[in-house]
Amino acid sequence: GDTVMNNIKKIGLLLLASGMLTGFTRAASKEGKPDATLRLSGGSLAAGIGFSWGKGTLTYKGKDYPVSVNGLSLGKVGISGASAYGEVYNLKKLQDFNGHYHAGGAGRQG
Repeated sequence: GDTVMNNIKKIGLLLLASGMLTGFTRAASKEGKPDATLRLSGGSLAAGIGFSWGKGTLTYKGKDYPVSVNGLSLGKVGISGASAYGEVYNLKKLQDFNGHYHAGGAGRQG
């Protein structure tokens, strides 16, 4: 029903955010301290071809920097929202964070 579809959409957005985080983070040793943290919240709207968006904050060296995320998707239907938090490793300077990141995900419609 609608609840299952909403959960699938939330999982899809979390996979998108997780995939993005994976794109610019690397595994660190358990003793390693992250160079920055990232908080994201966003949503998606789709009817075959969809659009996902998000805003958040990158905290780096004690300062907060606004970030935004957007992208297109195919073959999805619905509206959803989600939030994510991640730790960023190996960020030597703020400019290294800028860029285009790609993510993929899979879902099942029931």
